[in-house]
Amino acid sequence: MRAPCDTLIPRAAAEAPCLKKAEPWILAGTILASSMAFIDSTVVNVALPALQAYFRATIVDLQWVVESYGLFLAALILIGGSLGDAFGRRLIFIEGVAMFALASAVCGMASNLNELIVARSIQGIGAALLVPGSLAIISTSFDQQSRGRAIGTWSGFTAITTALGPVLGGWLVGHASWRWVFFINLPIAAVVIAISFWRIPESRSGSKGHMDWGGATLATLGLGGIVNGFLALSNPGWSHPLVFTSLGAGLGFLLGFWVVEACTRFPIVPLQLFRNPSFSGANLLTLFLYAAIGIFFFLFPLNLIQVQHYSPTKTGAAILPLILLMFLLSRWSGGLVARFGARIPLVVGPLVTAAGFILAALPSVANDYRTSFFPALIVMGLGMAITVAPLTTVVMNSVGEDKVGAASGINNAVARVAGVLAIAALGIVMVYAFRVHLNHAMAHFSLSPSTVRDLQSNENKLAGLQAPAGLNSHTREILDALIRESFVFGFRVVVLVCAGLSLISAAIAWITIPRVRNRTN
Repeated sequence: MRAPCDTLIPRAAAEAPCLKKAEPWILAGTILASSMAFIDSTVVNVALPALQAYFRATIVDLQWVVESYGLFLAALILIGGSLGDAFGRRLIFIEGVAMFALASAVCGMASNLNELIVARSIQGIGAALLVPGSLAIISTSFDQQSRGRAIGTWSGFTAITTALGPVLGGWLVGHASWRWVFFINLPIAAVVIAISFWRIPESRSGSKGHMDWGGATLATLGLGGIVNGFLALSNPGWSHPLVFTSLGAGLGFLLGFWVVEACTRFPIVPLQLFRNPSFSGANLLTLFLYAAIGIFFFLFPLNLIQVQHYSPTKTGAAILPLILLMFLLSRWSGGLVARFGARIPLVVGPLVTAAGFILAALPSVANDYRTSFFPALIVMGLGMAITVAPLTTVVMNSVGEDKVGAASGINNAVARVAGVLAIAALGIVMVYAFRVHLNHAMAHFSLSPSTVRDLQSNENKLAGLQAPAGLNSHTREILDALIRESFVFGFRVVVLVCAGLSLISAAIAWITIPRVRNRTN
């Protein structure tokens, strides 16, 4: 799911309007490029069961496939815009697209998980260059009268492609191979690069660029250490030195990041913005709410494919109602702020989203989609639709005009960091809940010690766990049912935690967001 301020990164001042005949091509190139990055944030989730089966991967391996992309995108997206301002927006945009395409090719040809994870990391770096670059190009290529319409067109088309992405990805996984989820980016990138050289004008900031490389490096190392520590928890446990070392190093790097941002002249995260309670509250709300969304959409495809036995295509289509509802109600939700102020929508929206999570926790195994998951996704989509536009408005209205680019960029990064941390931290909850339920269930059956040991040693595969060979068909059926039920149990626990995070988001809005919109300079 796209972050709340995706459509506002960055808002550079227009330098010179481009020729009118080039405008459609500029929109086409930036929409196609951004769509690649947005789709890859979600479409890979539909391919996770296929990746697990192909590589015989554990849940930690799958977490790294997703986390490696999100980690680098979250940590570097703010500096990506600065690079374009300093060295040329078209240049950095093209480099980002080319890097993303080459990494996609390596992902598609990966022969082992390590290759895939490294390539996904490079994809994240490429996305961090092209996503802010796409909107910077629009901002500097269109005059003030047409810029708003251009950004609206970009937002609408990227929303549509993001919605269709999981369906396309599911179809490719089901009818071709998981590799085509990545290969599909290559022709799109080729078209974008051709349009960029042919029609997109070069532009850069008139002032000398200042790169906060220290802050970007510390942010990446800090997030990486925290994520690695959390993921290590699900296997060796707290007693393993890797856990303490990674978590300690991650916290140390993040502390160093805070010190550097407080002292440097040109920080990527201006800490003074957080002195505004509304800005701090909006970002704290974003952190909790998007953490819930991030882990849900990591586990939901696994549930549908491995437990409910949906096809990948049907799984992609199952997610559509939520995304389409957000898209269709975006204009309506934007008007809520004018009618009620931001506080009421930002309290009600997360509350409705929490109700959607609770509904998503109710289905068991082999329930009908129309009466189980569909209502949950509709309610969840309504809650997010109520939330996103007012949230973006609060972020923008809590800072002066000269800081809106930094504010929207920070909020976008917070949303992405939330997903990265939630998949790492709440993935532990999923693994432990699955393990406890399965071990308790197996205790009621007469299984040989070797069978129990075999199952316990592979419990971190979750629903991808297979009953050991050599068992009779009846025992295998029982174990398969226990594995599916244990996954549903863990999924329910995590989704109820997501509901709790949404409730915390509503409480944060109630406490920090003023009753009347307030704009400070």
